[in-house]
This record gives sequence, structure tokens and C-alpha cells, in this order.
Amino acid sequence: MKDSLLTLRSAFASGIFIGLAGTVFLSVPNKIAGAFLFGFGLLTIVCSGFKLYTGAIGYLVLQGKKTPSYLLTLLMIWIGNWIGTFLVGTALRFSRVGGSVAARAESLCQVKMADGWISLLVLSFFCGILMFLAVDSFRRKDEIPSVARTCLVFLCVMVFILSGFEHCVADMYYFSAAGMWNGDSLLRTLWMTLGNSLGGFLLPLLGRR
Repeated sequence: MKDSLLTLRSAFASGIFIGLAGTVFLSVPNKIAGAFLFGFGLLTIVCSGFKLYTGAIGYLVLQGKKTPSYLLTLLMIWIGNWIGTFLVGTALRFSRVGGSVAARAESLCQVKMADGWISLLVLSFFCGILMFLAVDSFRRKDEIPSVARTCLVFLCVMVFILSGFEHCVADMYYFSAAGMWNGDSLLRTLWMTLGNSLGGFLLPLLGRR
């Protein structure tokens, strides 16, 4: 129970930082600048050792006998990420910047809600590959120079955003900021979580250790 609470707390912190990163992305008119600044969120998370679902899911295929307990950990991470992003997105709706942020978030969410299921799966799959690459590369302190690891974090984030790929935790924030949570948006978030998961499995299954 104690470990689960610690995981939840760490994942909650990640959700907050993804929410903050999403806020600056929605606040900057230039999409390239916004994509770069979004990298602040992931860099803070990996530097602090916080738990992010898209950074943790890829390691599931390497757990062996520990798979059941790791699945519980992943569930706690997902819930914690959701709580953190929901808190930031909802709180901002009561601030003076809430109107503009909510309007841009709503525009993004409408695209996701109108998209096809296969499209969402494909877009989230490729995002999952990039997120595992970013997090796993950052952890390789003895193999990759610190500057290269940091650059990879920002580049992977920029590539997924500028390509229009889907990140389930970022989408948790967008739906929260837009006030658009309902049964359909939840189902789509779970579907994109599946896509991120499948993408996260790819590099470990191909032999990246």
C-alpha cells in the first residue's frame, strides 16, 4: 500500500508538470516554440524521477515474473497522471488565462473527438515510440552524453507535437482544460493509452535494452 501511494504521488507530480507544459503550449502562438517549451514538462519529470505512464509502459515487456505487480504500478501511474492533469486544467479555468487556454484546448479536443479510431490508434502508437525513446535514452547516463540525452527529450517531444501524434497524458490535460470530459472522451483517452502502450513496447521488443 505504501509503495502504491508513493507511486501515485509521483505520478500526480508528473501530471502537474504535463499540465503546466500543456498550458504554455496552448499559450504560445508559435507552434514550434510551443512544442519546444512543452519539453520542459518531460525534462522536469525525468530529472526528478517522477512517474509518467508513457515513460513507464514500455518496460512492462521486460518484467518477467514481476509483470502482475508492474501492471498495478502502471494503473496507479495512469490514475496519478490523470489527477494531476485534471487539477491543473480545472484550476486554470478559474484564472484570467483560463478563457484563452480553454478555447485552444477545446479546438484540439474537437479534432480528437471527431477523429476515427484507427487514426487515433496510429497517432498514439508513434507517440509511444518517441516517449519510450526519450525516457529510456535519458536513463542511459553511462552510454549517452548528458547534452545528447537532454536534446533527445526535447526533440522527441517536438516531433510528437509537430507531427500531430497523440499523448494520452497530454490529452488528459487538454480535455480537463476544455471541460470536455464525458464517456466518449474517456473512452478515446483509454484507446489512445492503448496506442501509446503498443508504441512503447516496440523498442524493447526489438532488442533495445
